[in-house]
Amino acid sequence: MVFVWQRGDLNDEQTDAIEHEGSVFLAACPGSGKTRALTYKIALELSKLESERHWVVAITYTHRAAEEIAERIERLGVATDRLWIGTIHSFCLDWILRPYAIYHDKLANGFRVIDQHETETILTELCHQSQSYVRPLDCRYFLTTEGCELESANPNRRVAALAVLERYWQHLDGNRAIDFEMILGCAHELIASQPSISVLLGSLFRYVLIDEYQDTKEIQYAIVAAILNAAAGNAKTFIVGDPNQAIYGSLGGYAMSRAEFAARAGIEIVDKSLLSNYRSSDRIVGYFSNYCVVAAPIEAVGPERDYQSLISFNHEINQQELHDEIVRLIRYNIETLGIPAHEVCVVGPQWVQLAAITRRLVAALPEYSFDGPGMAPFARDQDNIWFKVSRLALTRPDPQLFVRRMRWAGEVLDHLRSVGVDISKISRRDLLRQCNQIQIDVDDGLEYLELFFAELLLVLEMEIALFPALVEHHTAFFERSRVQIERLENAGVQAVSNIAMFRRVFATRSGITISTIHGVKGAEFDTVIAFALLEGMVPHFADPNAMESASKLLYVIASRPRKNLHLIAEAGRVNGIGEPYEATEILANQAFGYDALEHVE
Repeated sequence: MVFVWQRGDLNDEQTDAIEHEGSVFLAACPGSGKTRALTYKIALELSKLESERHWVVAITYTHRAAEEIAERIERLGVATDRLWIGTIHSFCLDWILRPYAIYHDKLANGFRVIDQHETETILTELCHQSQSYVRPLDCRYFLTTEGCELESANPNRRVAALAVLERYWQHLDGNRAIDFEMILGCAHELIASQPSISVLLGSLFRYVLIDEYQDTKEIQYAIVAAILNAAAGNAKTFIVGDPNQAIYGSLGGYAMSRAEFAARAGIEIVDKSLLSNYRSSDRIVGYFSNYCVVAAPIEAVGPERDYQSLISFNHEINQQELHDEIVRLIRYNIETLGIPAHEVCVVGPQWVQLAAITRRLVAALPEYSFDGPGMAPFARDQDNIWFKVSRLALTRPDPQLFVRRMRWAGEVLDHLRSVGVDISKISRRDLLRQCNQIQIDVDDGLEYLELFFAELLLVLEMEIALFPALVEHHTAFFERSRVQIERLENAGVQAVSNIAMFRRVFATRSGITISTIHGVKGAEFDTVIAFALLEGMVPHFADPNAMESASKLLYVIASRPRKNLHLIAEAGRVNGIGEPYEATEILANQAFGYDALEHVE
């Protein structure tokens, strides 16, 4: 039965894009219901599949987005057994590398994927051995179809960094390992050298949907385009994103044009757009529209449209007074304006700036809790099986979480199967029941997880030592978790090791969020407080496209709040050579009637 939605579920813009029979390139402004449109499009195309061998594939930028969309589709009552949804790295592993590894010299004799922690450990040692000034940070890279590109723009360290990377790749080859970036490189090499792979995948896929296309790398476009091209018109695509939010340029992400992608994929694609913002007030929309790089006539149409938003910009406060000012703004929004604590977000450019602020905020506001991507007290490596098990260990049986936890149980079983564990007699429901029955009575979070994992292995009659991949993941999970806990403790976060802190990672957001600009992308709050909006930080001093990058970063920041926005470019910070930071130029030059909040107490 073809999926039919209720009248009022979608607006005319969304309906027009979803019902289009061909391929679509959809530019969606912040708060426009992009995820809803993507969800309904997937549901519609799933319901129209005519063969059990056909698939709908949805590629998202984050695992979190994939999970959210999958849950929404299930709530719509549409079966998801012919849906594959996940990140591009997961897509390449599941559909290209694992099935066709035998055709690639690096992968033919088996391979494992190392995580970021192991990458940094190896690079740290190699940098030390190089006896140069090169750092692991200088060795961060991404791949294109033409080769390797360094993220760092420092020309003085380029040669030394590339020399370290050559030794790093040799080390990985010797250990039959690849890192996350090499997943893409190997997948593209297989696609290029074995055209039959694209032909086969093109015959299986009926729709390939891409979320956040502006953050997609050139090599990722090439992989997807090759599959669509080989499908010879049997597969279509639905590409969604916002070119004004393309803030991952230093990592190789960019907003490819419709015409360029259509030419690569060999298909016709039409332009569509979503320009109605349902999130923010008219004043907030008017403000962030000032930072559009690609012109878009965005209109506020949501329930907060007429809210009398406060938008402030403070560039006079000294760094020494910064945390007091942020505390005042938090209290003012919560205690005077009535904003719930979990609807307040504090944003900084990088964790370097956030660490000190976090320590002082936690001490100054003991009555409030704090959440955020960087506040998790254990390693959040989404591809580590013990992270997947931890989701079951740290969430309690709850009817509202049943569908989600069943999916998590399925992911654990799939991972066990992929490393050779016989799970033929274990169903998702069986695994969930066993996890629900495990009772561990300790207060330390890491100790709790160690005991939980051991008990689960015992119940499943599984000897971990027989499966090296499980041992490696176990070691990496706990090593990285201890590093993360130490980092948070050094930042002044209290009770990091407590089991309650661990459980909060998968609970509904309850505290004030602390995040980087990149980490907050895709989220929304009632109030956003952003600081360190300084030239050299926003944008980064090494960014070759500084003005454009600054506009996009400010666009992302300013489009997160529904109601209030507070921007701070504090004085008194100096760079590595003692020069003072100035306010981000495009922000400092923005003519806007900011609200004066000098008397906020």
